[in-house]
Amino acid sequence: GMYMITFRQRLANMLYNSVIMQSLLIWTTSVLMGGYPAAISLALSILSIVLMWIFSVVFSVSAAFVLPLVSSSSPMPFVASPWLVVFLYGGPALIGALTGQHIGYRALESYLARSFVERKRSLPASWQSSVAKLDAERWIYKAGLLQWLVLLMVGNYFRVGSSYLAFAWLISPAFAYGLLEATLSPSRLPRQLKTVTLLVGSFVPFVLSSGMVIRLVATLTGTTVRLVRNPGTTPDWMGNIVIAVFIAAVVCLTFVYLLSYIHISGAKMPIIITASILFLISLAAVWGGVVPPFTEDTARAVNVVHVVDATKTGGENIEPASYISLFSTTPGNLIKEANEIGEGFVCGKNRHLDFVTFYANYSCWTNKNAEKGWFKSNIPTIQVDKDLKGDNRETQISIDTKDSTRWSLGINTVEIEDFQLKDAETNEELIPLGEKSSVDGWHIIQFSGGRNSPTKFKISLFWLNSGTHMKIEDGVKNEGFVLKLRTDVDKLTPPVETVLRKLPEWCSLFGKSTSPHTLAFLSSLPISF
Repeated sequence: GMYMITFRQRLANMLYNSVIMQSLLIWTTSVLMGGYPAAISLALSILSIVLMWIFSVVFSVSAAFVLPLVSSSSPMPFVASPWLVVFLYGGPALIGALTGQHIGYRALESYLARSFVERKRSLPASWQSSVAKLDAERWIYKAGLLQWLVLLMVGNYFRVGSSYLAFAWLISPAFAYGLLEATLSPSRLPRQLKTVTLLVGSFVPFVLSSGMVIRLVATLTGTTVRLVRNPGTTPDWMGNIVIAVFIAAVVCLTFVYLLSYIHISGAKMPIIITASILFLISLAAVWGGVVPPFTEDTARAVNVVHVVDATKTGGENIEPASYISLFSTTPGNLIKEANEIGEGFVCGKNRHLDFVTFYANYSCWTNKNAEKGWFKSNIPTIQVDKDLKGDNRETQISIDTKDSTRWSLGINTVEIEDFQLKDAETNEELIPLGEKSSVDGWHIIQFSGGRNSPTKFKISLFWLNSGTHMKIEDGVKNEGFVLKLRTDVDKLTPPVETVLRKLPEWCSLFGKSTSPHTLAFLSSLPISF
């Protein structure tokens, strides 16, 4: 049921450049003919557009900050009901856009009224105020055309594929205005904009863009369930801010022509009151839990992992600590989910989990039956075979991932300049020597093999000559480890099975390429080995 019309970039460039040049010519001629008053009016109309954007974004973002305070279960209660976005963010964005544009409109009207006193003394005083309002309305409408002209110029310069939307939003309203509203002479008094001008000018652009806007809002809303890369490090309002700014942009872009009609009509207060009521009703529905944030069909993304932490620190062996960890890539706390599951889960930021490929600064954990389902023989080993100290220090290390064929290894690039990884059994070189990239002072290797893939490896570490242990370099905090290893086993241990059975229906297991399996072993090699 979908159709796509394609046209070549060459034709697009010709159309866009032609429209841009003609528009610039018309604007330049109009300002030159109007003189100084026209230039000031143009500047004030542009100011109204800028204020429209500022107020719309501020109002919408303010709602985004309020939402996590109102909704205790989730900072984004609209995931299962994307239509809530229209009222929670669209209402404040519309009020802000109307408020900002009206401030600019009042400044423009005030200037035009003073200008008419000097330029058109023959007009009765009662007419001058009315004519100033009508002329200000037209300037605001034309400022909307200028807004889309700028977007078309930017899109054409960067060859943005969706520039045809700016083309449609500029051409259609411009033609409607030129055919139905143009005065053709500066001496003619401005008239009130016709409603048919808005309908004719906006019909085609709305048809072209409405479907895409709706789908994009739904897509943005859907991606918020996996927004967080490192649980506990991203503010709860971050996803709300993204959607709020997008909704404000949609309102400012698509309602710019409609808003110009409202300032001299009696519709300002009804629109503001209606938008406010819808926003408050939606907020009350969220606060009262009438609309659930997640459902069985639109679930919250969670991970349930049986963690066996065999990390070594300070050269001393510590008995492996095992626990069941529950964390989520969806913003918000897990208190409600933990209470539903039971099993003694405790939630908070007290236990910082380093899964090598990401951090879980916020999670829920329990030690209940955590000793079941794994053996010490499953724990991966990192053994130092040789350590040649000197100006060019080199360390030979053996790694045995045991039952795991999917693992992640972090190498401290603050201390290590280069390394080489080989298969211990075949001596095949897997990662050669050469320049290595790093993120936050770590180079991460992710390995995923088949049933017969190797589990024993040899890694050669070449230390930095100027490296000094346990210090901060270039703003990167050295955590005291030279290697961090996480091995994943696709196995359901008894405590994990229990948790999964009790998992609420609005939660669903979701794993990224960096996420661990349901059984993960953590190990490391300290710098002071």
